[in-house]
Amino acid sequence: MNLNDELVARVNAARDDVTAVSILRGLVSIPSVTGNEEAAARWAADQLREVMSSVEVDVFAPNRANTWATWGSDLGSPERGLLFLGHLDTVHVRGWEEHWAGTARESPYAAPIIDGAVWGRGVADCKGGIAVVIAALRQLHRAGLEPVRPVTALFVADEESGEEGSGTSEGIRRAIAAAADGRMPIRADLAIYGEPTTMQVFSSHMGFFITDVVLTGKSAYFGTPELGVDALRAGDEVLRALWAHDEDLRSRPADPLIGTPSLLVTGVTGGGSVAVPGECRLSIIRKLTPVEDLATARDELEWVIRDAISDKRIAVSTSYPASRDHELGGTALVTDPELEPVRRLQQTVKQHLPDRGDIAAGPYWSEGPFLRRDLGIPTVYLAPGDISHCHTFEEHVKVDEYLAAVSVYLQFIVEYCGVRDLGRTAETSQHSTSISPGCEG
Repeated sequence: MNLNDELVARVNAARDDVTAVSILRGLVSIPSVTGNEEAAARWAADQLREVMSSVEVDVFAPNRANTWATWGSDLGSPERGLLFLGHLDTVHVRGWEEHWAGTARESPYAAPIIDGAVWGRGVADCKGGIAVVIAALRQLHRAGLEPVRPVTALFVADEESGEEGSGTSEGIRRAIAAAADGRMPIRADLAIYGEPTTMQVFSSHMGFFITDVVLTGKSAYFGTPELGVDALRAGDEVLRALWAHDEDLRSRPADPLIGTPSLLVTGVTGGGSVAVPGECRLSIIRKLTPVEDLATARDELEWVIRDAISDKRIAVSTSYPASRDHELGGTALVTDPELEPVRRLQQTVKQHLPDRGDIAAGPYWSEGPFLRRDLGIPTVYLAPGDISHCHTFEEHVKVDEYLAAVSVYLQFIVEYCGVRDLGRTAETSQHSTSISPGCEG
C-alpha cells in the first residue's frame, strides 16, 4: 500500500514531537536495572491501553514483568503482520552520579535534553526503541487509524547480563512459551527488535558464550613454597595460551558482516595471604560467527586451557553462566536481507534518513535467535542510538534521530500492515513539533 495524500495529511496532523519525546524521557525516568523491571512494564502498558486491542502485564517474579499488546485484525485471523520488541531492563548505574556530579546529567534517571540529545541510563539500550514503538502507535491512533494486519508490541525483562541471578532471557522465554500455548498470539512476517543501531538495519549479530574458569592448586606459607601448588603461575600460563588462541581465531575466515571469531579475557582474580596462591579465577567471553558451533568452540577452548598448564596437579573447572537460546550461551543470528519485508524496511528508513538503512551486523548479542528458533519469525534490529555509548556514562540518544525513527516505524506499519478508519476525525496536535537545543529539567 502507498501513502496517498489524504492519509499523509492525517498522519502528519497527528504528529506531536513534544509528546513523543516525553514518552522517551518518561520511560528513562523509571529505574529498571535487571531484576527490577515491573514498574517500567506497567508504565509501558499504561501508555498502550488507550491504543491497543489487548494489553497484558505478565508478572513472573517479585518486581519482574513483561508487557505485551496487540492491535489489528481479530485474534482468529490468519493474517500476519509485524512484531516490535525491546527489553525493559538496563545495566546498573553504579558510578553515574559520581561521574556527572554537579552537572545536569548527575541523575541517571532525569533524562535531561542537552545539546539536542536525551541522556540517561537505558535511553539507547533499549528504552529508545521501546519509546519509538509507543510513540508511533499513539500517533497512528491520534490520526483515527488502526492497522489491518496485526501489530504486536512485546517488551521483556532480563535481557541484560551483570546482575546476580538474572540475565538469562527469562522474559522472552516466558513470552515464547505464552505464544506457543496460545495465550499470546503472535503472527508476524518480521520482528523488529529495538536495540540501538543508529538507524542502520542489523540483519545479523554474533554468537557468544561466557566461560568462568577456576584453577585450584594448594596454598602454602611463602617461606615454604615447595609445599604449595601455585594456581597463579598456572593462570599466567593459561592467559598466554588464551591470547595466542585469540590471535588464531582472528586469522580464521571472516563473516562478511560479523567479522572474525575472537576471544577476550574479561577478568582475573587470584592471590594468597603472604602465601602461595591456591586459586586463580578467569572470566572469558568468546565471539562466534554463524558457521561456528558453540559446543565445538567450547571443546577447543577447554583443550587450550588444560594443555597450557605445565603442573598437572592443578585442578581445572569451567562453567558457562550465560545460557540464552543455547545451553552454553547465545547463537549467532542471520536474517536474509533480501526478504521482502526487510527490503521494504530499508527503503522506508532511507526515505527519512538517506544515509541510514544500510544492512549491517550488530556488534552484540540479543534475543532475535529465540524468535527465529521457536517462532520462525525473521528478525532484524533497528532503533536510534549508538551501541558504543551504551553501558557507559555517555549513554544518550539524539532527539532528531529518535523522531525520525518514530516516523520510520509509523510509515512502515501503515504501508506494510495497511490501515482502516476508526470512524472519527484525527486529533490534531496543539504542541510544537520541534525541540530546541539546550538543557531541560
